Amino acid sequence: MKTEKLVGLILLVVGLILLYFGYQSSQSVGDQISETITGRFTDETTWFLVGGAAATVAGIFLAFIRK
Repeated sequence: MKTEKLVGLILLVVGLILLYFGYQSSQSVGDQISETITGRFTDETTWFLVGGAAATVAGIFLAFIRK
C-alpha cells in the first residue's frame, strides 16, 4: 500500500471520528442552549465539525482520487 493511500485512509477515519464528536457535541444540552441564545454552536463544536469535514475531504482525495 502506498504511503499516500495510507495517510488518506488515516485522515478519513480521523475526520469521521471528529465529525461524530462534533455531532454529539452539537446535541448536548449546553450547546443547544447556546445555539438558541446566540444562534451558533460553541467554538469547540465548530472546530470539531470544520476539522472533521476538512480531514474527511483530504482523506478521500488522498485515498481514492489522487493517483
